[in-house]
Amino acid sequence: MLDKVVTKIVALGVPGLVLLVAMAASGWVGGAAIVTALAILGGPAGMLGGLFLLGILVLISNALAKYGFWKIFEASVKKFEEKGMSHEEIIKRVEAYPISKELKRRIKDLLSSS
Repeated sequence: MLDKVVTKIVALGVPGLVLLVAMAASGWVGGAAIVTALAILGGPAGMLGGLFLLGILVLISNALAKYGFWKIFEASVKKFEEKGMSHEEIIKRVEAYPISKELKRRIKDLLSSS
């Protein structure tokens, strides 16, 4: 029985794991756990927002698997530049994010090389 459940979660990929964790955190079981988990994930948008978030996670996890984190990361920083953000604005935002010092350093290095 457990093998069947695990196989289905793996088939769902990253969104399946996110939903599983949210369901466990909800404190409910069965259908109530699913509804509550989706509502939690969706925030103010409720269940529909939760479904939307899981759909976005599918896109992101597929892109990560296909291109790798650093390619997507670099393309995202370049897109900020294309939208007219200055290097200073990007760095200011990055400094405010709760990310590692190493990741902040890599962003700054990427900006200084362009």
